[in-house]
Amino acid sequence: MKKLISTILALTAAASLFALDGREIVKKALDVKDPAFTQSAVQMDLIEKNGAKETRLVREYGRSKNNIKAVVMIFLSPASVKDTRFLLQENEGNAPDDKFIFLPDLRSTRRVSTAEGSKSFMGTDASYDDLSTRDIDVDTHELLREEEKNGFNCYVVKSKAKNPQDSQYGYRIQWIDKATWVPVYAELYDKKDKLLKVLTVEKLEKINGATGETYNIPMINSMKNVQTGHETRLTIQKIVLDKPLPDRVFTQNFLNTGK
Repeated sequence: MKKLISTILALTAAASLFALDGREIVKKALDVKDPAFTQSAVQMDLIEKNGAKETRLVREYGRSKNNIKAVVMIFLSPASVKDTRFLLQENEGNAPDDKFIFLPDLRSTRRVSTAEGSKSFMGTDASYDDLSTRDIDVDTHELLREEEKNGFNCYVVKSKAKNPQDSQYGYRIQWIDKATWVPVYAELYDKKDKLLKVLTVEKLEKINGATGETYNIPMINSMKNVQTGHETRLTIQKIVLDKPLPDRVFTQNFLNTGK
């Protein structure tokens, strides 16, 4: 019996030595390999609290080069947003991402300033800052628990800005799937610690890229502002991975010309 107890204690101690903490879990989620290129057709539904819905069609291009990401979004319909084009370009280190938007009515491209980070992106429930990936060390990361969420076995991690002025949120809680390291659910709290937004991955699918590598892609996800009742739902209708795109796609000139 003593030997059995000693063995159990030893195993428990060993397990605790190798247990992941909150930062390590978030780091693994950030380190999931992205496709080198993505091309997707996206349906964007803006849903009012009363159920009224506006459907937009968007073409999206993505590139991951030397772990630096760039994304271009082209709004195809309806007429109110048609030909609006948006570019997000990550920078190395802790430098803020560059964001540019082409507005067809003005026939010009302008830079989105960092001061606009908390503003809504194109009337959606995502802010401009929500589109960017935060540097891991500007936040603290606390592992709260492990639990199942929407069919996924998850780590639950609370992240909070070390400098409160550095985030529009009081804190964020993510449910990160243990099998894929993809965040499949998140709660975003305002500065008064009231729940503000909920992000839900409704469908996660394994997709083969052109080079034969497989990626876990959120095919349907939604962001809902629980305080207003407004929701933005994104459905990927078609996606192609790892098929090369020319560098010119990820430039301001492409925003201006669309080609």
